[in-house]
Amino acid sequence: MNKQSLIIFGTGNIAQVAHFYLTHDSNYEVVAFTVDEAYLSFKEFCNLPVIPFEKVEELYPPKDIQMLVALSYTQGNKIRTEKCKASKEKGYHLISYVSSKATTWSDLSIGENCFILEDNTIQPFVEIGNNVTLWSGNHIGHHSKIGDNCFISSHVVISGGVEVGNNCFIGVNATLRDHIKIGKDSVIGAGALILADVEPEGVYMGKATERSKVPSRRLRGI
Repeated sequence: MNKQSLIIFGTGNIAQVAHFYLTHDSNYEVVAFTVDEAYLSFKEFCNLPVIPFEKVEELYPPKDIQMLVALSYTQGNKIRTEKCKASKEKGYHLISYVSSKATTWSDLSIGENCFILEDNTIQPFVEIGNNVTLWSGNHIGHHSKIGDNCFISSHVVISGGVEVGNNCFIGVNATLRDHIKIGKDSVIGAGALILADVEPEGVYMGKATERSKVPSRRLRGI
């Protein structure tokens, strides 16, 4: 089967990881990388050319090639979100990658520019928005909804019926109980146990108590 040509936006660690997964576990062939010209410090990455984003459509027209924006959760996922928008404005289709070693079902609803790695268990009736990264080893319970532009680290447990708002970051080993809502732009710290709804635009650590129904440690707004 012929592979589809793909450009990766980024030249950092996540872009290198994306190149590895796409090369070994997808029907895509990465042909180049791209970054903003102001950050173009080398001309090759992973033995492939690095192209200024401002000129990328001249060398790799959108009608012939697709793109994955492979950036981290820097500035609350804002940079990755902005680059997805800019890529689409240039006419590129943003692909999503789901590892063959992830457990999913045929009814999975998933948006564009998602990056889902191995050992994720995604149960039936889950909805995943656009530009979502699920690093390895997470559990996403049935009927949960993950909003746009989220980054979920490794070994997170999201129980059934949870709603995660847009632009959230959830740290390693966090646990979210069933049927709660995580407000948009929230940061859930590593190892946090969240047992009740959390307000938007905050940084949460520790436990949210069942009795009080409010997080016990909302450190600050963002």
